[in-house]
Amino acid sequence: MKKLWQPSEAFRQHSNMTAYMQWLKDERGLAFDDYDALYHWSVTELEAFWQSIWDYYRIESSTPCTTVLSSHDMPGARWFVGARLNFAEHIFRARDDGRPALLAESEQRDLYQVSWASLEKDVARLSRYLRELGVESGDRVVGFLPNVPEAVVAFLAANSIGAVWSSCSPDFGTNSVVDRFQQISPKVLFAVNGYSYGGKCIDRREELALLRGALPSLERVVLMDFFAAELAVEDTAGADTENFQITGYDGVDLWSQALDNDAETIEFTRVAFEHPIWILYSSGTTGIPKAITHSHGGILLEHYKHMALHCDIKPGDRFFWFSTTGWVMWNIGVASLLAGATLTLYDGNPAYPTQDRLWSLAERAQLTQFGGGAAYYIACMKAGMRPGKDFDLSALKAVGSTGSPLPEEGFEWVYAAIKADVWLISISGGTDIASAFVGCAPLLPVYTGEIQCRMLGVDVRALDDAGQALVGEVGEMVICEPMPSMPIYFWNDPDDKRYRESYFEDYPGRWRHGDWMRLSEAGTIQILGRSDSTLNRGGVRIGTSEVYRGVEKVAAVADSLVVSLELSGGRHYMPLFVQLQPGLVLNDDIVQQIRQSLREDFTPRHVPDEILQIEEVPYTMTGKKLETPVKKILMGFDIDKSVNRDAMRNPKAIDYFIDLASTTTQM
Repeated sequence: MKKLWQPSEAFRQHSNMTAYMQWLKDERGLAFDDYDALYHWSVTELEAFWQSIWDYYRIESSTPCTTVLSSHDMPGARWFVGARLNFAEHIFRARDDGRPALLAESEQRDLYQVSWASLEKDVARLSRYLRELGVESGDRVVGFLPNVPEAVVAFLAANSIGAVWSSCSPDFGTNSVVDRFQQISPKVLFAVNGYSYGGKCIDRREELALLRGALPSLERVVLMDFFAAELAVEDTAGADTENFQITGYDGVDLWSQALDNDAETIEFTRVAFEHPIWILYSSGTTGIPKAITHSHGGILLEHYKHMALHCDIKPGDRFFWFSTTGWVMWNIGVASLLAGATLTLYDGNPAYPTQDRLWSLAERAQLTQFGGGAAYYIACMKAGMRPGKDFDLSALKAVGSTGSPLPEEGFEWVYAAIKADVWLISISGGTDIASAFVGCAPLLPVYTGEIQCRMLGVDVRALDDAGQALVGEVGEMVICEPMPSMPIYFWNDPDDKRYRESYFEDYPGRWRHGDWMRLSEAGTIQILGRSDSTLNRGGVRIGTSEVYRGVEKVAAVADSLVVSLELSGGRHYMPLFVQLQPGLVLNDDIVQQIRQSLREDFTPRHVPDEILQIEEVPYTMTGKKLETPVKKILMGFDIDKSVNRDAMRNPKAIDYFIDLASTTTQM
């Protein structure tokens, strides 16, 4: 392994993790020589470790905790039983009027700041508005919002009451949003009338009307006039914003009306540790997306550990991670406020009007931590960009990467083209825990293509099919002890049926995450792609079921199968295989219909790289499409280990894919 970065002694000594280790020595009598020793204590003494996080970060609870961990069962473990707290209250403990709370920029609006005083006032007034509507602890409040400060305000206001937050980006197709929000019966919807992407104003009023009609539980909609807020007259580039006027709505309050009261301070409702904080969603691979529900206290503890200890975020830092409100990195980004950072937001196309837009932002905002999907860095690398030469990145301390594995050449590019002494933070975890299983530590070096370490309190191992731990070999990523930020349940999932099926079937009592993982002797990790059939598009996971729903609208298509392949150099290839109606042959018109359907109903990410015609889709005896076996065959896995013909309903259908794997040059 080639070492790319080594923390200096000064960097180590001034890190939050070193301060925490000194506290453990002074307050607990625990001395650890290095990160490895600290890690092993954290996973063998779970209760002591998480109690130390509670005490070190001075978690405020109105009632005492009676039990740190009820049991080590997964699922079923309960954490800090009896405690009552509020996530947003801890956010505002970090208030510092000497710096902004938020920085924000969009395609059409120059960089601006939101003070802590302004943030508190807006959250206080929106919280009062929600209370006056009758929103109570446990009610669902949802957002159909872009990545703008108003989304942060709406989340914090809902959270201060104990309401449960959920959000989707306005570039989601209506069906995608309905599939998610319909499950959770929201009481209030925050929404925009449109958004801007690639310099275009995109009207979403019709989609919003459809969404309202599909959510009978809604009692109120709060509508933000995105174009009035974002597009100053001189910045519209000729856009006819009158076409987006928000008139003729019933049961709707404008954002300005929701803030039209005199509340100045926030009233926080403290809730049980296991009270739901937000609902995130799986990709929908096997049907309707799973409504993954996390706990108030579990997220609070995990995010203090993740952001402050592991990412070394300090008061005054400026944190940025390119995301939308529909990706878990938005939720994680908000947690940077806990650690005292200024959260920086960007809304729009990261390559508009030029591909270096975000690096320009890094200079102008003087970012200390810059994060994005691995696919973004690969695109910058392929474009020959050298941000460190073209921009002043002297403030930049760390570069973060997630979403998909960053290849070795991506690691090399970061140090050659961005900054030679930057700390590359590569993490892997996701929506399921709203954090990382494996990631970064400021005490450790960075090696080419390797994630630095397993995260504190996360007993993650590479296991073989028999459940034996592997070192130096590829195995399934499996978590062997409970974590506070594991889901408390899936919303509307009687008897936890889908929850158990999602994580605990293959290794009973242990969490199988669905990634291939290699743990080295030195404790570094490589993630080698998904072991299931989830699709990876630009670092964002999407579900095959969404693709199928879009394709099925095309009359010429009888059936279809889609897979996503991880290729060399960090590339991904997503072919769609279509079985057409009898007598039809795939042509440009059918291809265009498929692409248009997927783009309109869902997102551009759902559009495949290539569409190929097949005779029939391969199925199991129980009627399931053979997505994972097809993926394994196309990636060159041993055929006998990839598919069992005896378990197939139509075994000859697999021959096409075997032939394709042996003749194609794409893989």
